[in-house]
Amino acid sequence: MPGYKPTGVEWQPVAVPETLIVAAAIVDSLAQPRRLVTARRIAPPRWAGWWEFPGGKVDPGETPIAALHREIDEEVGVTVRLGAELPGSVHREGIRVWPIDDGLVMRVWLAEVTSGTPLVRDEHDDLRWLAAGELDSVRWLPGNVAILGAVRAFLTDAASLSA
Repeated sequence: MPGYKPTGVEWQPVAVPETLIVAAAIVDSLAQPRRLVTARRIAPPRWAGWWEFPGGKVDPGETPIAALHREIDEEVGVTVRLGAELPGSVHREGIRVWPIDDGLVMRVWLAEVTSGTPLVRDEHDDLRWLAAGELDSVRWLPGNVAILGAVRAFLTDAASLSA
């Protein structure tokens, strides 16, 4: 049984190491964000067709920022400038992360494209730029929904400030 080990007669829970995922909420402008890039997954089968923030796992020996730049290049083919990190709902080792699935936690940064145009690559079959009012038009991965609330507030606040 994953996450459990036998101790005498009963199975007892044990700490399961968490995997750190990094992602970018890529907006059209960090100064006046109006739209957000989202990507539709093609795998694994249980999550195919669901939408997410582009990103991925931090490899051993890699910093979260380096992993984020690598993943964004691999997944959507762009270079980004990072803005603020969106603090998650759970503290891990002095950092606020977002729990997104069993054994997975995510750190998310706002970002804007500095080079290239977001493209569909190997892990996705569609990309869309969505305005704040369109964010509910796609089926988000359950672990991304809480993060979406933070991004929505950022888009809405920026839109109201510039109106």
